[in-house]
Parts: sequence; C-alpha cells; structure tokens
Amino acid sequence: MGYPGKNRKTYSTPSHPWDIMRISSEPELVKNYGLRNRRELWKVESKIRNYRRVARKLLANPKILDEPDTHQHRVAADILARMRRLGVLPADSSIDDVLTMKREDFLERRLQTQVLRKGLARSIKEARQRIVHGHVAIAGKKITIPSYLISLEEESQLGFYRGSPLKDGVEEIRAKPVAPETTEAEPTEEVSTSG
Repeated sequence: MGYPGKNRKTYSTPSHPWDIMRISSEPELVKNYGLRNRRELWKVESKIRNYRRVARKLLANPKILDEPDTHQHRVAADILARMRRLGVLPADSSIDDVLTMKREDFLERRLQTQVLRKGLARSIKEARQRIVHGHVAIAGKKITIPSYLISLEEESQLGFYRGSPLKDGVEEIRAKPVAPETTEAEPTEEVSTSG
C-alpha cells in the first residue's frame, strides 16, 4: 500500500500512440466537450474499459447471472443501477448494453457539459471557467470539478451558487442567442488634401 495522500494515475495511455484514427478523432472531442487535454478523455476511456471488462467476465457464464443470490448477480445489478442513475443507459437495459457504451455517453454527463446544456453559460469554455471559479452548485453545494459526473436526480438541482454574482444574470444568458464572433475593421479617417 502506498501513501494514502498521494494521487495515483486514474487512466492508462493508448497502447498504440501513433494510431491515425485515434489521433484524428481525439482533438474533435477535446474541442467539443471543452476538455483541458487528452488526459481527461483517456480517463473516461479507462472508466468505460473497466466497466466493459467486468461485464465481459459476467457474461462469460450467463447461468450464474440468472441466480439472484450470487455475487455476480449483485455486481451486475450494481453496475446497471449506477449507469441508469447517471443516465448513461436507459431504464430497460441489460448487462449486454454495458458493452455498447461510448465515450460521448459519459462526456455528456459531465458537469461542464450539463452547465452549457442548461443555459448557465454561453460556451463550453465559459462553463468550465464558471465551475472552477465556484459559481456552480448542485442542491446548494458548490462543485468546482468540471469532470464531475452528474446524475439524473442532480441534474434538476443544478444552478448557481447562492453567493455568486452571476445568479441574477442567468435569464439574460438564456435569452440572448450566441452570436458568432466577427472582427470588424476600424473606421479610417479620410485626410483631405485641399490646398
């Protein structure tokens, strides 16, 4: 056992670092979901990989899953309950559906993405900044972690922190459509050369 206060790596790097398909798809996801770097994407992939590994082990012997008193049955029920609570899988899903989960399913459940979807920020980068600066709360409790996975129950309790100065301007943000940024040329003064 190591030192309990030391953070450990919670992801594994890609096994093939120069895979062209992965290299071309990752920047798009990083940009669309406002991730800080590719490491955040690898953390999500590692989490999905762990759930899939457990699901494959459970599906290797399907007869045990039918018996309600076995450890495997309880593990499968716990995984499904967690995925349903997070909103990653629908209510009528089975352990087979764990194998079909995608990165986007988890990225949509991040607090940063939900702040943007709820209209509490104009862009995904602004959503991240508001979370980190302590303006966002769930049920009155301040959350400063953009990668926090928000459950379906917590989604309805998402809002601004009680002491946030942004709390009053939320209707203004929701009502105003986001306009694309344009650069306007500065007006030049004409110099008359009349003599």
